[in-house]
Amino acid sequence: MSSTLALLDCDSFFCNCERLFHPELRGRPVIVLSNNDGCAISLSKEAKALGIEMAAPFFKIRELCEKKQVAVFSSNFSLYTNISTRVMNTLKKLVPRLEIYSVDEAFLDLAHIPNPTEYARQIKAIVERHVGVPVSLGLATTKGLCKAACFLAKRDRTYQGVASLMSQEAQDQALAIMPIEKIWGIGKGRGLKLRLSGIKSAKDFRDYKNDRHIQSILTKVGRQIQDELRGIVSFPLQEIYQKKKEIMSSRTFGQAVYDKKSVAESIATHAFEVSQELRQQESVCQEVYIYIHANNLYQENQSYYQSSFWRFETPTSNSFKIIDAALRCLNKIYQSGVEYRKSGVALTGLQDASEHSLGLFEASDTPRQQNLMQVMDSINFFQGPRTLLPMACGVDNKEWRMNRKFKSPRYTSDWSELPKCM
Repeated sequence: MSSTLALLDCDSFFCNCERLFHPELRGRPVIVLSNNDGCAISLSKEAKALGIEMAAPFFKIRELCEKKQVAVFSSNFSLYTNISTRVMNTLKKLVPRLEIYSVDEAFLDLAHIPNPTEYARQIKAIVERHVGVPVSLGLATTKGLCKAACFLAKRDRTYQGVASLMSQEAQDQALAIMPIEKIWGIGKGRGLKLRLSGIKSAKDFRDYKNDRHIQSILTKVGRQIQDELRGIVSFPLQEIYQKKKEIMSSRTFGQAVYDKKSVAESIATHAFEVSQELRQQESVCQEVYIYIHANNLYQENQSYYQSSFWRFETPTSNSFKIIDAALRCLNKIYQSGVEYRKSGVALTGLQDASEHSLGLFEASDTPRQQNLMQVMDSINFFQGPRTLLPMACGVDNKEWRMNRKFKSPRYTSDWSELPKCM
């Protein structure tokens, strides 16, 4: 008996998260912008119908948005993450096994469901009723085919949001109309290379016989994707949460920064954020890496990029130790008179918090330090981000914070921004 998988994909997820608290926007074009309101990263179907493309710079589409009354939002990731958690928690009650693939996607195991297509329709109805965001589902025997089935479910309204590619005939029909660029893991750049070889559709890609040529263009992973479209499982369902091997936080400043204090506050804030995420996955880090640079788009005659790292003898997840190390690195590379536009901090050499190496001349985190970190994390989780943080992170970050002129309130994660009923 072949396995049955389903991919649940939230439709225009960021846009529909915003619509949850703005029901008057249903049927109206909506877009969500990237950090610093740079470009469109989520589009409603109405916005796509206007010709707005993904990743379109906002300054190029601003006039169109004003003319067509497009609702524009700055990215509000705390809201989107919270809604995503609600979707995934709902799914955990409906299926025995699932793999959370991204913030708006999850693979579901429907192998032992008598009528998987009908059950998928029930899942869709329950998620939309309990959470409020529309979803689509694609059923097949492999993840690659599930992606194709979900593409079909979104493209063709006759499927009402649930498409199945369990039969060979259904697979042939769906893959024939699926552009090569829409295949899972291909994209425009690689799709262009494949088109030069005469491969224009997903069906062409699946049936292409020269496997070595495919691997030369797409590497081994591309060959595995081709096998997935042939019904050969190359990427099995992974229930176990895979810990990150590197954690990074970076941000482009909303305006140019010239003083060391502001740059230091940005570095400290990044260090605090990555240390929180480090503790969430119960890991410790061996190295702290930071970078700062100016943007040549603003200063044609000045190119400046510097980075530095600090290595701990004994790995840690202590925010104060990580911030101190990051600021030591900054002292090595900071140069006055530079128009800084971006900074970032990365933690590498991650190890499990319960099983990690110990240095000979550096003490590990004490129980008291660990308890302090847990208390800080709990307060920030229940009371909202930045409720409690080290003073090195600054108070308001006016000098370097992002431009977010269209940001909606954090309705579900900040007490002060809860919606009010009059």
